[in-house]
Amino acid sequence: MLTRNVSEFLQAARDCGPDFGPATAKAAFLVAPDGFARAEQSASDNLYMAAESAFDAGLAQTQHRELQRALATELPVVCFPGDPATPDALFPNNVFGTAPGRLIVGRMRHAVRQHETLRPDLRGFFGNVLGYAEHDLSLQPHACELTGALVIDRARGLGWCGLSERCDEAGAALMHEAFGLRATLMFDLVPGEYHTNVVLAVLAGRAALICPRGFADPAVAEAVAAVYAPHGIVLSPDEHAAFAGNAISLCEQSVWMSAAAAASLTPESCSRLTAAGLVVRSVPLDAIEAAGGSLRCCVAEIY
Repeated sequence: MLTRNVSEFLQAARDCGPDFGPATAKAAFLVAPDGFARAEQSASDNLYMAAESAFDAGLAQTQHRELQRALATELPVVCFPGDPATPDALFPNNVFGTAPGRLIVGRMRHAVRQHETLRPDLRGFFGNVLGYAEHDLSLQPHACELTGALVIDRARGLGWCGLSERCDEAGAALMHEAFGLRATLMFDLVPGEYHTNVVLAVLAGRAALICPRGFADPAVAEAVAAVYAPHGIVLSPDEHAAFAGNAISLCEQSVWMSAAAAASLTPESCSRLTAAGLVVRSVPLDAIEAAGGSLRCCVAEIY
């Protein structure tokens, strides 16, 4: 099912048990922030991106290396080199995604990011080393920036797809098919929100972090909270601005976010994450956040 009808999606979602697949990934990969700089094309529709003067390439490299070290305490994490010609490449989850046995390559809106899809080392790693089949969406015309636009509940096979300049309805349909999902809800993000994963995180298939100001229709945020009740956690505007919604669970027991995001959590948010059985883990990423994304954006999952 692929729909814009919230009630129809809710009915389908309630019938989907956590038997679709593993709730969290078996491994992950990163791309190093080599040549870290402000990408002007991306800045045109990413209001979170800082001015050029706020970019610190050396600190971004250090924080990214510590991110890999920290995540590797929970699962295997591979890091590929970056390319100064692709300054946004440290956010690979928009470009590359996986389903069991399958590599999915997205279609990026901006030319500076479309270049990332051509990397023979990444495609070769999945095809020649892991033996994954390739599902290439990069050559068709519809923007579909993978798990930036599409937040996936891997346990239930549900997709939450926010539409913006970075993903249209046709792109959503292509991703729904590529990931083999049971049901996907399409909805509009508010103007100024470029990716769904900045305003929504589904955690280990049993909890969600929700930034309601990012959804054009309040009923969508309410639907997310209903599906993950009693662990649908609504975040405040301050938590939203600090990237607390840009979080990810890489095992059943924890949720990862940046140090600034973790510091922004209210006592109520912390207690509700604890009630969901999730320990907050974090690393400093302020240098990387200048580029308009945070921890979840840096992590491409391998299923």
